[in-house]
Amino acid sequence: MSDIITLAHGSGGKAMDELIRSLFLTTFANPQLAQMEDQARFDLATLQQQGDRLAFTTDSYVVDPLFFPGGDIGKLAVTGTVNDLAVGGARPLYLSCGFIIEEGLPIATLKAVVESMQATAREADVVIVTGDTKVVPRGGCDKLFINTAGVGVIAAGIDLSIQTARPGDLILLNGYLGDHGAAIVDARGDLALQNTIASDCQPLQGLVNSMLECCPQIRCMRDATRGGLATVLYEFAQASACTMEVEESRLPVRDEVRGMCEILGLDPLYLANEGKLVAVVPEAAATELLQVMRAHPAGRHSAIIGRVSQASRPGVLLTTGFGSQRLIDRLTGEQLPRIC
Repeated sequence: MSDIITLAHGSGGKAMDELIRSLFLTTFANPQLAQMEDQARFDLATLQQQGDRLAFTTDSYVVDPLFFPGGDIGKLAVTGTVNDLAVGGARPLYLSCGFIIEEGLPIATLKAVVESMQATAREADVVIVTGDTKVVPRGGCDKLFINTAGVGVIAAGIDLSIQTARPGDLILLNGYLGDHGAAIVDARGDLALQNTIASDCQPLQGLVNSMLECCPQIRCMRDATRGGLATVLYEFAQASACTMEVEESRLPVRDEVRGMCEILGLDPLYLANEGKLVAVVPEAAATELLQVMRAHPAGRHSAIIGRVSQASRPGVLLTTGFGSQRLIDRLTGEQLPRIC
């Protein structure tokens, strides 16, 4: 087999079959995939034993560079889709993956990405059960794009929605903000910055499970990816017709990230994360829930960062370190392109 991807690898012929069998089937090996059908098939009775609703999500990943401190596009693709299911209260079960590959990509690079996907899937306790491969001519895409879709099951009694935040609820965050965005800036090497920040890219389903066991009445959760914390809070505020009041002094931001933001004129509130969730919870449950979060590896630096209040005009209000307040709006444009 060639050392690089050629157009023949996407032709549907012998080269494509060899690539699929030698790389994808071998690495992702599982009974559903081994059937070599155009779809994965599941027993409905087994799914119904785990919950009363299905959750379904999809996302595409175009990060530049493909490999960065703390992760790579493969880990990102699995983590991002698993987390989108988990913060909706679902137990992630199955993923699909679609690869759009540029002609000339080293097969060793593709192999490293695929192996990373499988390692992350094992960590997240999900199975990659179906997929697709397309090859485009040089210049048709930038090295490698990945789409993943995921299916999960929501247990009876769990009902998370961004429309359910109520005045008096508290806002929780599971750790440091902006690590992923900062790691991507450093990995690109365009700005000659020197830091040791690694992406926070991690599956969150284990943390979410612990949180829901402690407090099934959690109002809503979102993972703060593109657009960062500010965007998630804005979406909560608009959907629930409330004000999200956040205290700057309570926001966990690493000194290295804060320094990079000051140099580049960025705001850590809008920096991307790939392992952070925001939860709105009843005040009575917040203290115990915070302890549960801090006991989990993905939530050691969790914090209560604010509260929900009544609003004549829904929005996000930040109390600064000087005691003043400012409105936080949605991000205009893109702080950092190609980050996920």
